[in-house]
Amino acid sequence: METPPPTTPRTEPTDADVEAFKQQLGRPPRGLRAIAHRCPCGQPDVVETAPRLPDGTPFPTLYYLTCPKANSAIGTLEANGVMKEMTERLQSDPELAAAYRAAHEDYVRRRDEIEELKGFPSAGGMPDRVKCLHVLVAHSLAAGPGVNPLGDEALAMLPQWWAKGACVTLPGPPSGEGWQVESSEDGAGHFAFKPVDGDAR
Repeated sequence: METPPPTTPRTEPTDADVEAFKQQLGRPPRGLRAIAHRCPCGQPDVVETAPRLPDGTPFPTLYYLTCPKANSAIGTLEANGVMKEMTERLQSDPELAAAYRAAHEDYVRRRDEIEELKGFPSAGGMPDRVKCLHVLVAHSLAAGPGVNPLGDEALAMLPQWWAKGACVTLPGPPSGEGWQVESSEDGAGHFAFKPVDGDAR
């Protein structure tokens, strides 16, 4: 896509967010801490999860992609060999490898600020391989551009998965102060977050 989804504020999950999550994944959330990113349609598409689930099970995947449309599009990239090509580039491009290692360190730092999981890797194959594009894209959406180079690359390869409508249907707009409907150039409406003292983003 020419323009990736904008970074959105990290927010506390609302009842509507939890319901959206249930519809997206077909189960209640486990270890849900926050909404790390919202799709341009207004629904959550990345959640921040606790490093340890309520039953004590370690869960090293800090950022979890929930949108089934985005997940499907990423699955197509994986099936087309994108992960193998990226891993090969890591072995031959020192600059890319260094940036990817920095992404790994960022991921672990963010997770350790919540709870340290000694002996557990980051996620997605970082820092030496690419094993899951879903994890890398979720990291890029949550952290913003310029943090995870391969997550940014994968995100740029995706179509605008929200263009034909939200992946779930809930009554009314997404919960949370600041969300309002904006019109795009093609006349389609989408939800955008507008801070109290700032422009929509």
